[in-house]
Amino acid sequence: MDIKPIRTKADYRSALKAVESLMGAKARTPEGDRLDVLVTLVEGYERQHFPMDLPDAVEAIKFRMEQQGLTPKDLEPLIGRSNRVYEVLNRKRSLTLAMIQKLHAGLGIPAESLLRQSVAAR
Repeated sequence: MDIKPIRTKADYRSALKAVESLMGAKARTPEGDRLDVLVTLVEGYERQHFPMDLPDAVEAIKFRMEQQGLTPKDLEPLIGRSNRVYEVLNRKRSLTLAMIQKLHAGLGIPAESLLRQSVAAR
């Protein structure tokens, strides 16, 4: 297995091409093992060079609403009456700890995202 660390953009592009060529590899084969190692290296490089921030709470809620086809009315059991839901969605009110817990449990939104309050709500 001729695998080396990914240190440059050229190394990264080369690793991506190798991953693409191995996408059909079966697990527990030499090709599958090579794919696993390359994917791990690529993920490490991407984490270091292309970090992604978590969305803020409102963006996370809106994304989940879109994913699940929810309306603001559907959020009432988790946030409160409709005026409170709209205040949260319009960044006029911050989430309370109780709202965060209910949104996390009810919609599966990562707590880390729900704890990230937007700048406008502060």
